[in-house]
Amino acid sequence: MCSAYTAATGSVAGPPGVRTDWGPLTGTEPTIAVRLRGLSKRFGSGDAAVDAVRDVSLDVHDGEFLTLLGPSGSGKTTVLRMIAGFELPTSGTIELAGADVTNTPPFDRDVNTVFQDYALFPHMTVQQNVEYGLRVAKVPKDDRRRRAQESLEAVRLTGYGDRKPQQLSGGQRQRVALARALVNRPQVLLLDEPLGALDLKLREQMQIELKEIQRQVGITFIFVTHDQEEALTMSDRIAVFDSGGIEQVGSPEDVYERPASEFVAGFVGTSNLLLPEAASTVLGRAGLYSIRPEKIRLAPAGSAPSADEHGVAGTVREVIYLGTGTRFLVDLSVGGSLMVLQQNLHSRDLHPQRGDDVQLLWQRVDEYPVSA
Repeated sequence: MCSAYTAATGSVAGPPGVRTDWGPLTGTEPTIAVRLRGLSKRFGSGDAAVDAVRDVSLDVHDGEFLTLLGPSGSGKTTVLRMIAGFELPTSGTIELAGADVTNTPPFDRDVNTVFQDYALFPHMTVQQNVEYGLRVAKVPKDDRRRRAQESLEAVRLTGYGDRKPQQLSGGQRQRVALARALVNRPQVLLLDEPLGALDLKLREQMQIELKEIQRQVGITFIFVTHDQEEALTMSDRIAVFDSGGIEQVGSPEDVYERPASEFVAGFVGTSNLLLPEAASTVLGRAGLYSIRPEKIRLAPAGSAPSADEHGVAGTVREVIYLGTGTRFLVDLSVGGSLMVLQQNLHSRDLHPQRGDDVQLLWQRVDEYPVSA
């Protein structure tokens, strides 16, 4: 497990004026919005102590959408709460724009947080909810109204200012909470599983809208989720957490296509590992290898791989119809099993049934070694 990160290569599109030329492909250094060094958090003491976060070091680039991804109890939300100032670290430091804020109270940090439950005031209108933080800060009334209307426009809620929260849909209430967080123009916006309470179709819609809003406003977003698909859809980079530490940081493509560990391979996407004994027989080299299900193709039993392919015989154990595709769980003749995902494109495609013998084939470039 590693707690530091390796910068992702490539560039990320963004709004005018926001640096997007990150990574070694351009030879430029990104501006750092948030810097965490050796961050740890222990709850309790003695035998009852729990290390929720262990020695996390991470740089968050200015203007990027970074997702903290991991299962429950992995430490991602505790890290977010320490950045917000709601929890103080046991050890380590937190910097915002180069300034040490490790012991700075939440109200003195240039960050805002959006929660899963929205936390809107039901007795206030949408306009009043969005203006609330500005009113507390004693911003003049005309400026409050103008900035609130701009914020509502940014989240596509122009004309909704006079409504009460209970008159809005779940997705609209989430956008009001986002507008209220954006109206103070924070340097960093923290989002703690903000889409978790929405149904599937609305959540998928909001994933696209939230990313578009982030690109438009150009503010650094740090987003917490346990949903791997959500992380892959929205993020410029993903930090994968497990047991209080970071397993891997990289672009969605890096994390999915080139997992750094067995945990990442299994948690991000369908777990599909060629075990060491099988790898020795099939690949001619020992080790643990990740091969994503969609990279494998089914062929009739006995089919020979091409010069740039590897292949292995197997027997179909289970067939799972998904509508747009079909999953096949195949027990390998050399031991272990692999999942194959085949799109349902043509009726002439090979559609084996349970108990059928098949040959699995994949490009050699699609087998990626991972650490146990």
